[in-house]
Amino acid sequence: MDIGKLMGMLNADKTQTVSPEDALPGRSEPGFQVPQTHAVLGNPLQPPFPDGIEVAYFALGCFWGAERLFWELDGVWSTAVGYQNGTTPNPTYEEVCSGRTGHAEAVMVAYDPTKVSYEDLLKVFFEEHDPTQGMRQGNDIGTQYRSGIYFVNDAQKETAERVRDAYDADLRAAGKDPVTTDIEPAGPFYYAEDYHQQYLHKVPNGYCGLKGTGVACTIPAAA
Repeated sequence: MDIGKLMGMLNADKTQTVSPEDALPGRSEPGFQVPQTHAVLGNPLQPPFPDGIEVAYFALGCFWGAERLFWELDGVWSTAVGYQNGTTPNPTYEEVCSGRTGHAEAVMVAYDPTKVSYEDLLKVFFEEHDPTQGMRQGNDIGTQYRSGIYFVNDAQKETAERVRDAYDADLRAAGKDPVTTDIEPAGPFYYAEDYHQQYLHKVPNGYCGLKGTGVACTIPAAA
């Protein structure tokens, strides 16, 4: 049996999205302080951001490696990791890992669209993880590792769907599985604990399980 399928069977309970009535209750306020500035870029982690800076949200597996992919791009002003599109308010990392909050591990990307486009961010998103794996990325199994694009406006929604559909066709042509990426309105972004922020800058040899499919993401023209 394929090792991925076997691991999925052994972790089946972690791959089922918790219902709102069964989710953990959470708390009305965060239980920790969010750092003021980005450890690499030196800019604030939280809004308000300067005029002209736009925000995008992506979930592509363990957020440690995912965040680094974006902060290294020219034109990205700030990044942060957190928990998004779940049920439990102000969750902790341990609660998210339990599978009982409904959140994905997500990255907030604050960027200057005159220097890096939303399409550029989507290209990195699709090429640097495997968007066909459902509730996992490699050996990381659970609902928090799902692939997701959380849009903040109609333009992001249209662009994400257009690029997703084109990449899905390219993956199928290459003999890969179809895309399982969620494209949803961005829910509240709950910042993760201090030690998670810019983790691979603080721990250069730290864990990163992200791996792409090897299929290039070509950005299709808008209709």
